[in-house]
Amino acid sequence: MRQRIVIIVTIGVVLGVLIVLNALSYAQPKQQTESEQSPDRSTYNAGATGTRALFDLLSESGYRVARWREPVAKLSGQSGDRVATFVMVGSMLRPISGDEAMSVLSWVQRGGRLVIIDRAPNPRLLPKSGQWNIYPEAPNFPEFGLDPADSQRMTEGIEAVHPQQPTRLTRDVRSVKPSRFAAPIKISRLINVDEKAEEKPTPVASGFSVRDDDEEESTPDNRPPPEAKKQAPKTNETTSVSPAPVVHANISHGGLLIDYAHGSGRIIFLSDPYIVSNGGIKLDDNLQLALNTLTSGNGLIAFDEFHQGHAATGNVLAVYFAGTPILAICGQLALVVLAIVWTRGRRFGRPLPLPQVDRRSSLEFVASMAELQQRARALDLALENIYSRTRRVLTRYAGVDYHSSRTEIAERVAARSALAREPVEALMRSCEEAINGEPLSERRSIELVRQLRELERSLGLGMRSREARQAAENR
Repeated sequence: MRQRIVIIVTIGVVLGVLIVLNALSYAQPKQQTESEQSPDRSTYNAGATGTRALFDLLSESGYRVARWREPVAKLSGQSGDRVATFVMVGSMLRPISGDEAMSVLSWVQRGGRLVIIDRAPNPRLLPKSGQWNIYPEAPNFPEFGLDPADSQRMTEGIEAVHPQQPTRLTRDVRSVKPSRFAAPIKISRLINVDEKAEEKPTPVASGFSVRDDDEEESTPDNRPPPEAKKQAPKTNETTSVSPAPVVHANISHGGLLIDYAHGSGRIIFLSDPYIVSNGGIKLDDNLQLALNTLTSGNGLIAFDEFHQGHAATGNVLAVYFAGTPILAICGQLALVVLAIVWTRGRRFGRPLPLPQVDRRSSLEFVASMAELQQRARALDLALENIYSRTRRVLTRYAGVDYHSSRTEIAERVAARSALAREPVEALMRSCEEAINGEPLSERRSIELVRQLRELERSLGLGMRSREARQAAENR
């Protein structure tokens, strides 16, 4: 027991030392300073470049919002059927592959709304719309040391942008304050000349023909009846909706916010994520523009967090304790347990002999002697062994010496008990005569032994039970 206590105390001390060393060696990682060179546009980020303020505002305002942490390929399943608007903000930590872009555009063609808020989005996510090409111009790269929380430096030299026309996306928006790093959106149109497609850029300015995204490109006179409108196929080639992009707001060299049809859905492109970031959403009517852009389609609004590095494929418990010494402590505890299990079956110290347990019974000798006497037909010897023990008990009970005569022993036993003297004396005489050489049969020896045991029980001596109890205690 003492050895086990020493082992337990040693293990406790080792574990305590490991915990103390991990606690002392743990250094809380320094929070990286927010910068426009490597922004974190995640809805989990409460810094200047994050979008947590917008997400929390939408959630508390009663809109159905969610963080999409699964691969975008699941948009084609039941999970995608519940999503009405899919939002992708800023540059992604995980690059978007060609298959993922096809999955997103396939979901848009079935009626989804894709909102892209970025200065340099993946060109696979901006497909052609009919004869129109949409692409952002290279923005001004932010200088080093610029604090994204400093709205004055972020918008230095930039005038407020007014909506190009009243639409659902610019409702209740008087002016928007983008950053000086917004990327102008360029739109070009392909025109057939001599059976060759020649790209002719069309400037995006106030004179550009624009319309509301809910309007049909038809006059009241030739507008198709409602029945024909419902039966029209949902494709860009046969639908009455123009594939031309709708410009909702312009900056000096191009568009700031546009949207266009893609299949049965729409793609909305905002070229400055600063408008929806925590640092810029408070300026002018940036918040109202963000709300109009995200809530223009009824249903669940899902923010892409999978490509922001917050995929749900990892262990939630490990992610929760990431950056803390808990995982290191658990690993060290597992090593200690494995070491104990491995060394449990190995010898530690000098070899010791196994404990020898005497499994023999004290009655084995008696059984062996009885068998030998029975085979040698030494009945007088067996009776002598039993009678000598009974005589010793009777002398102790009578209070006389062992060598006293049987008459005296019988008288004293009769005086102390209810037995008569004659039967006791006669039994003792018969046993002594058999021991001294009188012929003795097996039946007669058994009868004498039975009478001796009966005498013991009548006197309450219980020699047999006492011997059994002593034998059990000696084992």
